[in-house]
Amino acid sequence: MTTSVDAGRAHSAAPPARRARPSTEPRRKAHPARYLTRWFFVAPAILFVLVFFGYPIVQNVVMSLQNYTTTTFYTGEAPWVGFKNYTTVFTNPVFGTAVVNTVLFTIGSIVLQFGVGLGLALFFKRHFPLSGFLRSLLLLPWLLPLIASAAVWKWILDQGSGALNGFLGLFGVDPVPWLVSPSLALIAVIGVNIWLGIPFNTTILYTGLQAVPEELYEAASLDGAVGWRAFWHITWPSIRSVVSVVIVLGVVYTLKVVDIILGLTGGGPANSTQTLATWAYQNSFVKFAFGQGAAISNVLIVVSLLFSAVYLYMNRKGVDE
Repeated sequence: MTTSVDAGRAHSAAPPARRARPSTEPRRKAHPARYLTRWFFVAPAILFVLVFFGYPIVQNVVMSLQNYTTTTFYTGEAPWVGFKNYTTVFTNPVFGTAVVNTVLFTIGSIVLQFGVGLGLALFFKRHFPLSGFLRSLLLLPWLLPLIASAAVWKWILDQGSGALNGFLGLFGVDPVPWLVSPSLALIAVIGVNIWLGIPFNTTILYTGLQAVPEELYEAASLDGAVGWRAFWHITWPSIRSVVSVVIVLGVVYTLKVVDIILGLTGGGPANSTQTLATWAYQNSFVKFAFGQGAAISNVLIVVSLLFSAVYLYMNRKGVDE
């Protein structure tokens, strides 16, 4: 027999939740005009990339498979030779020297450019009198034409009348053959390239540091994380994406440096400063062996793409972990 209390409980009990019925209304399909509008805005960018980036690369690959010489410009005929240009390049003794010099030039430039650039970016993060003026002065090497910078540095590093040897002579140091010694020429070229690359690294890294909230450092200081610990646990993780951009762009740019090396040493002495980029230039525009020059350029393109893909993948994997 049901009591009044039980009836009240049953009456006050909340009704069970109703299950949501699946919607039977069909999804609205996007109107074709919307797709056309999207492609209309994207098409110019795609066309630009295909014309100004895709076509030159395809043409460079085709040229590397042909016997493309100066007569081709008049006759329009370039016999198909397949991979003969690549075989000629890979079996040339200069190829091994150029690869080693390219690796040393790239690693030496990137490591010191990034290290000095990061140090200067951290230094200028602290506001002090004339900090803005000094930051603007750092941009001067980046703004000067590279061939003009090479001419100035060639005078500075000249063995007989160079400013650097003149300064060292005040301390009794004999003139140093910076640009004519096979053992010193590559070091001198790397030093000049570091001087040119520091402004780029400093500017980009300084921008990344400005985006790190100061509240993170204040909170970390309460836990005793200051100095190096604050940099490692706060600064570095916060600018990792910026570091990736700086490293990738720096490597790609350094791999194709031509004007600085040609202006300073021309690839000499005895191929001690010959890189893949300068060797490609000499094959194409000095020896007029355009097919071999294109083959060397394609090697640089593949190396740049592989490095960028591997580095970005590893960096993204590190961030996800």
